[in-house]
Amino acid sequence: MENESQPQIKGKFTTCKLVKREDLTHDLIKFWLEPEESFNFKPGQYCTIGTGGIERPYSIVSSPDEKNIELFIEVVPPPDGNLTPLLHELSVGAEMTLRPRGKGIFVIQPQFKNHIFVGTVTGVVPYVSMLRKFLNDTNWPEPEKMENVKREDYQFHVLEGASYSDEFGYDEELTQLSKEHDFIHFYPSVSRPDEAKNSDWNGAKGRINNLVEDYITKLGINPKETCIYACGHPQMIEDVEKRFSNTDFTFLEERFWKDDD
Repeated sequence: MENESQPQIKGKFTTCKLVKREDLTHDLIKFWLEPEESFNFKPGQYCTIGTGGIERPYSIVSSPDEKNIELFIEVVPPPDGNLTPLLHELSVGAEMTLRPRGKGIFVIQPQFKNHIFVGTVTGVVPYVSMLRKFLNDTNWPEPEKMENVKREDYQFHVLEGASYSDEFGYDEELTQLSKEHDFIHFYPSVSRPDEAKNSDWNGAKGRINNLVEDYITKLGINPKETCIYACGHPQMIEDVEKRFSNTDFTFLEERFWKDDD
């Protein structure tokens, strides 16, 4: 008999199975989910998963071409966090609910040549999805949506901020991609460089929103050919938006709130 006091997820949903998990830190985990049914999404969109009668949206790391749905999740403890503590306790083989398709408008803007991806910790997720898709599918983005921009002229710049270096969940992948492709650039920065956990850090230092302007200025790019994307902490997004609000740059945002409500 079902527990009548437990919340019930309403509406149309399917299920997915946790087939792999990786714990990066005590509060950062990666999930790989196998959908029961075909699941369609665009790079940059999110899926909505649930367990225990609670569901929340999470941006997708994987490319639509991959078999499983990959997620990078920050565990928020109670009372602010409701779903993530439950997800943290799940073992491989566990079943979750899954809304039948991806949603969201935080997707590639194909009419621009320069793509400046700014994120904090899990905010890097949609950018990884976009880059994987771009590298795996030579017909993406669709040519008819690119206007006068050529695919070979695209430049991607991933600027990621974190408090500590162990919070960069995809730094190895992004560093490798930047070495292999001259159109991909990765610029990570830690905001607490003097703390012991960052003693081995040799990269950029400071909050990523404070470094964006100098980084873009040094590029010397045309603002009208550039889209700046910001994903992650709301304060970071608000600051970046404020810096470029009265310019010819195009700005697009996706917010991750600290709690998971």
